[in-house]
Parts: sequence; structure tokens; C-alpha cells
Amino acid sequence: MGPVSQSPKAEAAKTVGSAVNQKQPYKYSYNPDFVEPDWKRLPGYANVSQKDWEDAMWQRRNSVKDLAGLKAVFGSYLTDAVALDILRDQKDRATMSMLVPPQMINTMNEKDLANDPIRRYMVPMFSDRDPVWPSHPHSARDSLHEADMWVAEGLTHRYPTKVLAELLSTCPQYCGHCTRMDLVGQSVPQVTKRKFEAQQPERHAKILEYLKTTRSVRDIVVSGGDIANVPPQVLESFILQVLDIDNIRDIRLASKGMAGLPQHFLADKTMEAFDRMAKKAVQRGVNLALHTHINHAQSVTPLVAKAARKLLDMGFRDVRNQGVLMRNINNSAQALLDLCFRMQDHGNILPYYFYMCDMIPNSEHWRISVAEAQELQHDIMGYLPGFATPRIVCDVPFVGKRWVHQLHSYDKVKGISYWTKNYRTSIELDSADALSRLYEYYDPIDTLPPEGQDFWKREAVKAQHRAS
Repeated sequence: MGPVSQSPKAEAAKTVGSAVNQKQPYKYSYNPDFVEPDWKRLPGYANVSQKDWEDAMWQRRNSVKDLAGLKAVFGSYLTDAVALDILRDQKDRATMSMLVPPQMINTMNEKDLANDPIRRYMVPMFSDRDPVWPSHPHSARDSLHEADMWVAEGLTHRYPTKVLAELLSTCPQYCGHCTRMDLVGQSVPQVTKRKFEAQQPERHAKILEYLKTTRSVRDIVVSGGDIANVPPQVLESFILQVLDIDNIRDIRLASKGMAGLPQHFLADKTMEAFDRMAKKAVQRGVNLALHTHINHAQSVTPLVAKAARKLLDMGFRDVRNQGVLMRNINNSAQALLDLCFRMQDHGNILPYYFYMCDMIPNSEHWRISVAEAQELQHDIMGYLPGFATPRIVCDVPFVGKRWVHQLHSYDKVKGISYWTKNYRTSIELDSADALSRLYEYYDPIDTLPPEGQDFWKREAVKAQHRAS
């Protein structure tokens, strides 16, 4: 029996469907190809076995920590010009020390490192930075004032029912745009890092005590640093104690390491600890989820997807992504939709948020304006399922997350947006105007019209006079 032919109506429908896709601003096509990049193409990994590559300890031991390590991996792919550019940035601009696991190195395009999106935010070059305004005049080391809102050391209470627990101050990788650059990582020439005063067991005990005695808190984000750097038995002990607190109904574990070091999450001891946490969460009816941080489709690989699937199969409510919008990395509808579809089609990861890059020092070249963020939100709508269409949010100092269309008013010439809020943070409980005043957020100056840039130049001169 020969093949069954399509009816004329079916053939016509197929033709129409193809034409509809071709006429869209974004052209989706399911791509079944999903393979781990071949690490052996890189000179420094040419002899690395699959067993070593998939070993978390090997990944940690071989993480790139300096320019020499980067050169050893890339060989001649790392040109002298790019190397010198990176070295200058480390001396004069970088707010984070270099630490990049082989897994992340392997997702970079070695043939065009200068323009590679992963390199741009993991290993910045001096020439990437804004030459006139590397920092906004209103930038701050702790731009979201998280430490100001500590109710116990490392526990930020910003929202009425939610808290953020920073269990430690290290990560398996350091992102150049880190919002916690004030606390996280090793000190660098530009930034002497804040240090926790109390020892970890004492800090964790005080965090747990606050959760037990503050019945209005139902939701905790467990972060750092990165929970991938918390020994599995320590993390398990902490989470099991949180699960014993009856007012806690949602627990979110935050880890860039899911993408940067998925080998950690696939290790036996980690899997066993996470399985016990998931089982207890299910028994108690608590939503346990993992939030990761992926900014580009290149980072979504089969090892990342395998780790996410393992957690879901254990009973985790979700594995969700909280990316950061950054210029020349993902600030286009094409880049965002490519990433979201790769997470949905292959990665077992739910697109959740894209944050506008925070106003930390030396971040102006990454940041985009509120107007650009609003346009991006508009341009990605309608392609993904509603539940998987990420919200683009602005984390406004002293306010918190706001969808980018929620602003009160907007001076696009000066690049100042004004925002309101409907709750008090832990430092405003007695503030009479906390719920009535306007809070400012500032666009990057180089995105402003000439008259707006002139305004900020005059403001900079005034500030210099006041300081002298």
C-alpha cells in the first residue's frame, strides 16, 4: 500500500500556516537539535573525558579565575587585543572577580569572543563599558538597599509576606552585572566587599527564629550568593527546618549554578538531599521551586535540562528562570524569544521574569531604558503560551518589582520614571508618606536625547562643586 496523500484542504492549510509564520516579525520553527556543545573543540579541554566533564568537582577545580586560565582554555582564539581589554577591565572597572566554570566557558563562541553574549557579561572587556558614563550618578553598591532591610543578618524583609535569605556570599560563578556586588564574591580593586559578621550557623539560626516568630511571612527566597555553594547537607538541614514552620507556604531556591554548574545538581549527594527536601515539601503541601538565572539561549544545554527534569520528577513545583535584560546580550525580541522557546521546548524551565539590570556601579553599558523595556514586553507578547510569557520588571529602589508599564509618570528627556507602591518595607513602618510619595528610577544617560544628556552633565558639575 502506497503512502496516504494529503487532501487538497490539508495541503492548503499547511501552505497557509507556513505563510502565516513567514510573515511574522518573529519566525518560530521547532528545532529538534539539542546537544551539549563539544568541549573538545577548545584547546584547553581537548583531552577532557565525558566522565570528568560531568563531574562537579572537576568543573569547580578547573573554573577559570584569571586571564592566564582563560588563555589556557581558548589558546589562539583569545587574541592579544581581547586579552588586554579584559585585563584593563579587571584593573579599572570590574565589580566582580573572574570565576567561570568550564560549563559556561563551553557555551561561548570561541571564534568571536569579542561579541559573544556570554562573554560580555561573564568576562567584561573595558571597551564594553560606557566611556562617558560607566556609572549613573545615582548608582549604588547595594542599589536595592537589601542590607538596609535586614531584619537579621542576611535576611531582607522588603515585601509584606515575603523575605529573602542570603545564606552565604559566594557563587560557583561570578556575573559581571551581579546586583549583590556589594556583598558577593572576593574583593576587587574597585570594590572592597562587605562581609557577614556572624558565623553561618548563627546567622541561619537567627533567620529561622525570625520566620518562626513572624507569622505574616509565608514565602521565602533562599539565595546568597548561590545555593549551589551551600553543602547539600547544610542546605537540606536549613530547608527541612523551614518546612517545619507552618506559616511558610512557598520556598524558592535561587541558583545561577543550575545553568553554570548543572553537574552540581546531578551529583548523587545533591540529588539525594533535594529528593528528601521535595518529599517533605509535598507531604506538607508547600510549594518548593528552583529559580535559575539564564540570559541567553546558548546557556540552555542538555545537562541543564537534565538537572531541571530531575528536580521536577522529585516533586519540585517548578524550575523557573529569572533573567536580566542587558544591552548587546538579550535586549531584542529575537534573543528573548529564542531563549524562552529553548527553555520551553527542551530545557524543562519556565520563563518567569526578566529584570532590568540594576543600577550598580559600572553597569551603564548593560542597562536599557524603561521605554526600551516596555517595547520589548510588547514585542514578545502573543508568541509563547500565556503561562510561559515572561514579565519584564523594573526593580525600583525602596519599592520592589514593578511591571514596566506600571509607572506613575515618566520624563523621557531626563530619563526619570516615577513609581508608587502599596506596602511598606521593613524600614518604613513608621513613614507617613511611604505609600503616597513617588520613587525615582533612572534610565542610562547615553539613551537620552541631547538635552537630557546635557542635564546630567550639568548635574555632575554641580555635584563636583558640592564635593569640593
